[in-house]
Amino acid sequence: MPTVAVFSMQGDQVGEIMLRDEIFGAEVNEGLMHQAVRMYLNNRRAGTAKAKSRGEVGGTTRKPWRQKGLGRARAGSVKSPLWRGGGVTFPPSPRDGFKMPRKARRAALKSALSAKVRDGEFMVLDSLTIEKPSTKSMAELLQRLQLNKKALIVTAGRDRAVDLSARNLPGVGTAAARMLNVYDVLSHDVLVITKDAVASIEEVLLNEHQSA
Repeated sequence: MPTVAVFSMQGDQVGEIMLRDEIFGAEVNEGLMHQAVRMYLNNRRAGTAKAKSRGEVGGTTRKPWRQKGLGRARAGSVKSPLWRGGGVTFPPSPRDGFKMPRKARRAALKSALSAKVRDGEFMVLDSLTIEKPSTKSMAELLQRLQLNKKALIVTAGRDRAVDLSARNLPGVGTAAARMLNVYDVLSHDVLVITKDAVASIEEVLLNEHQSA
């Protein structure tokens, strides 16, 4: 089982934690992670723009004038994209969301977490308590942890004080353990996660592993 250090909010190492091998020591599947990121980005876009192609424009299909003898350019349809009121070439159309099977999504998340642990980009906090929102307090915490990279702070549940304290810091994001996704994990250089959040992730993904 992978073992990583546990730090306090003062930046001192206070122990170690053993992580579940099925979740944090899984084989890294880059193909699945790529699909998960594509799904996230595709589904984040609204995709509601719509325009009509020449086949969808209403109107006659009759040729506007004969092919030769008038000195005009050839024309086959008033629905041509070259004409006013005609269709649009390669028009935008609403998309169906790109989906992955649930088992594949879970496997992609395990791959992303395992990659972070493997690369030493995974830091566990004994606890994270901020009584009231303070950007200064969060910045000082990251400085004590010697983090000057893009960091994703993961808590067991939604923590409003943590969210508000981190949102004005460039490159710093927050997430609840049960809402964690592959895109958020891979788009940050380091994962800062509380012990409670580790337990929450293991509970969710281990139950999925046992039921599969």
